[in-house]
Amino acid sequence: MASLGKKSIIFGAVGLLLVTFGVVLVFVVPVIMKQQVEKNVRIDPSSGFAYEMWRDLPVPFFFSIYFFEVMNPKEILLGEKPRVEERGPYVYSERKQKTNITFHENGTVSFVELRTFHFNPEKSVGSEDEYVVVPNILVMVSSLMTRDMSFAIKFMLNTAFLIYNQEPFMNRTVKEILWGYSDPFLDFINTIMPNALPFKGKFGLFADFNNSDTGVFTVNTGEEDISKVQMVDTWNGVKEVAYWHSEQANMINGTAGQMWPPFRTPSQPLEFYSPDACRSMTLVYEKEESFRGIPTYRYSAPDYLFANGTDYPPNEGFCPCLASGVMNVSSCRFNAPLFMSFPHFYKADPGFSDAVSGLHPSEQLHSLFLDLHPVSVCLEMSS
Repeated sequence: MASLGKKSIIFGAVGLLLVTFGVVLVFVVPVIMKQQVEKNVRIDPSSGFAYEMWRDLPVPFFFSIYFFEVMNPKEILLGEKPRVEERGPYVYSERKQKTNITFHENGTVSFVELRTFHFNPEKSVGSEDEYVVVPNILVMVSSLMTRDMSFAIKFMLNTAFLIYNQEPFMNRTVKEILWGYSDPFLDFINTIMPNALPFKGKFGLFADFNNSDTGVFTVNTGEEDISKVQMVDTWNGVKEVAYWHSEQANMINGTAGQMWPPFRTPSQPLEFYSPDACRSMTLVYEKEESFRGIPTYRYSAPDYLFANGTDYPPNEGFCPCLASGVMNVSSCRFNAPLFMSFPHFYKADPGFSDAVSGLHPSEQLHSLFLDLHPVSVCLEMSS
């Protein structure tokens, strides 16, 4: 009996120790996890692996491009409704590497992020050498840029169309359209309108993208306040841009678009500044998701992201606007007639997609979203 009582005391003591240990873990483990997460997400050269991940992101990025090939160019000139077919994707592996990294005494760090693109044939549907018929952007841009100029300039331009055999539509390879092709007509435009276009020698939609950067970002390191880590302090030395017509539209909000502060809650919107779009954007919480078994929050673009000022008054600063769903970005692109929307005019006024045959807007295919782990390093997972 004495032996049994002794065993009971031992088991009781062990049980008490286990309960105590469990209670300690309940309080201590979250603290340790929080400290470890904060250590890994701060921008600190002494953090070793975490800092190297930030400096040279090991996450694969893929840049997918689709073309709408014009199937009836001659008929369009006679007034027929445009008919298009989607081509692609033409996929490029993108590498992002931060250089010129400079830490400042106010808890911020400046850097330039270099980006390079390499064609990825395995992920692509088609070759860079494929020909596609698309609008002749040089003709469109030059015509619009000279519409308010003198008769003499307009006459010279119309004469140049004939001399240089420029037509409203062109048949060129994917590689030429994207990364540039030589055209004496471009030299002519640069002669009569010096510095009107950013292209010299070659013209291409992304001629200046490869081996380029998106400007000088200065962001918070998170050393003093982890809730501000990665938040943009300035871009190219300014705290707001000057492209738009309201203080709100010109604001530089959020991060640079790759990482966000940890410990997110659904009520916090996801803000980032996009130099390519020349504006800040906000995504909002939609639902809980998972990515390869990892729990995530899904943030998606709200319906009003590209709405005009009539449908969503805060967007008035981005006008002059068309119908909702298409944003005019001419003011930050040398006043060229450039507009931004979701693919296939998804979420746009139906008039846009109705004006073209061959468009099929789909939430599954054409929406914008990011899946982020809410606690640890908030890297872009999918879009």
